[in-house]
Amino acid sequence: MRIGLVVEQFDPLRGGKEQWSAQFASKLLERGHEVHVVASRFSDQVCTIPIVPHRLEGVRTQIEFAEAAERRLRSLGLDVIHDTGAGWYCDVFQPHGGSRRALVEHNLMVLPRWMRPLKRAVDRWLPRYRRFEAIMARQFVDDGRILLALSRRTLADFQQIHGVPGEQIRLGYNGVDPDRFSPRHRAEYRRAVRRWFGLDDDTLLLLIVAHNFALKGVPTLLKTMGRLAAQRRPVHLAVVGGKRLRPFERAAARLGAASNVTFTGTVRDTVPFYAAADVYVHPTFHDSCSLVVLEALASGLPVITSRLNGAAELLTEGVEGHVVADPANLDELLARLEGMFDPAERERMGHAARRLALEHTLERNVNEVLAVYEDVIRRREARRRAAVDLARKPFVVRRRSADARPTHGGPRRSPVSQHVH
Repeated sequence: MRIGLVVEQFDPLRGGKEQWSAQFASKLLERGHEVHVVASRFSDQVCTIPIVPHRLEGVRTQIEFAEAAERRLRSLGLDVIHDTGAGWYCDVFQPHGGSRRALVEHNLMVLPRWMRPLKRAVDRWLPRYRRFEAIMARQFVDDGRILLALSRRTLADFQQIHGVPGEQIRLGYNGVDPDRFSPRHRAEYRRAVRRWFGLDDDTLLLLIVAHNFALKGVPTLLKTMGRLAAQRRPVHLAVVGGKRLRPFERAAARLGAASNVTFTGTVRDTVPFYAAADVYVHPTFHDSCSLVVLEALASGLPVITSRLNGAAELLTEGVEGHVVADPANLDELLARLEGMFDPAERERMGHAARRLALEHTLERNVNEVLAVYEDVIRRREARRRAAVDLARKPFVVRRRSADARPTHGGPRRSPVSQHVH
């Protein structure tokens, strides 16, 4: 197949969506597909992947990106167009951040309660949010496209918030490469990374990999570390990722946890940090299906995350880790962490975590997405045949106004493979 993949930035260091896109494109290429990537930026790290790149120059807003992507895609004659959340012209729409309306609402949860209604009222009038609404009006349409939801939580958001009918949605969790993320790497990296942090073998090393610190629960973790430091517990937190570190470093100092927390900033390879850690903690306020949670599971780490993470649907409470109800509740998080000081408990959960990850591999994920592509093509062909049969019926008068034209996105090609709307 000739496949189009749309992502704002084709750069695996940007975040989970971008990392997944690069890994997914590589797997498609291994299977003999031709992959065209439409993006505004391509990092040096992915230049070695033999995709067909289509760089969109000079786009400043998301609407400009979506419009430019549509223009480029219309000229390519692809079999399937897969958008990861940036545009509107596609056969498969898979917003890795889930529903933007749900994201906006969950973002308010990091604010004090008294501030949320005010922020909600102000946001409605901001040009940025009005642009988001304009984009979403063309993304969640029923024009033959299929929506891929990364979790049941996201699937429910598509239905309840955007009114998408269930038959238009497919469920497919993220997948992880179990060879790249594996307990086997501990022998190579564990001791060296822990020594770099200045830790002995008995100190409990917690890990979070994130970029949007506020949304992913880093402030909650810093307060938790402050309490544990006051109790003189042998514990350290590694915060991997992010760029604006100083405010969070100052917060750790105010909480008395400066010597118990290390901020690494952006790293090119997270594998050594998973290998060095004992527990992965991710008290997020919003994640459709956090890829880093799957990476931690594959690395054999117990995971503590929140119910607002679609990846939490994969966990069994007390088996591979724990799911907290409220990502801002320190007492709940501390209670879940208490059992993690027991090496035997961590080992038991770590083995279960690895088994769970092996059920959700990247290979399985690719198979599921390819099945959706084939479904898209079958449905398109069925609509084409229906249109041909209708055209052959006698005594049927078909009229169309001279100025009629399509009103929204969705690939339109030659008469042989054209979508019928």
